[in-house]
Amino acid sequence: MKLSIVPGDITATHADAIVNAANSTLLGGGGVDGAIHRRGGKRILAECRRLRETELPDGLPAGRAVATTAGDLPARWVIHTVGPVWAKTIDKSDTLASCYRESLRVARELGARTVAFPAISAGVYGWPMDDAARIAVETSHAMADEVGDVVEEVLFVPFGDRAEAAFRAALEHLT
Repeated sequence: MKLSIVPGDITATHADAIVNAANSTLLGGGGVDGAIHRRGGKRILAECRRLRETELPDGLPAGRAVATTAGDLPARWVIHTVGPVWAKTIDKSDTLASCYRESLRVARELGARTVAFPAISAGVYGWPMDDAARIAVETSHAMADEVGDVVEEVLFVPFGDRAEAAFRAALEHLT
């Protein structure tokens, strides 16, 4: 499974599945979540509402993942995952890693060959970018044996120079 960095706007990224750093309501919000809902259109929100009415009446728990249509985005699916809010005194690293693991498992079930990730929890949820990038890259790399028979490439789509540098450093650390 190839790991690549494609800096820019995840809503313009061509991939089979785009991962949304969602909030637990699945009904849109700020940052990546809001951008995906705005650009993806009403079909994404309609499927999220259906999920809330059926499988997820209490919302999507942190570390889990679920898929919907990608609506008007240049992808087939959006995989929604809820990252943890960073806390200085509580280690939530495993929950953040779970976002990547569970998203890749959902991607495999869908048959997605390419999956694009934002820097989950590194925006308004306050996770330090260097650590968020390290967890994203290491966790995705570790999933190759489990999902690499279907998922051929993971694209990290960092937004901004600082995020791009953090992901490049994390990827270089693997080699």
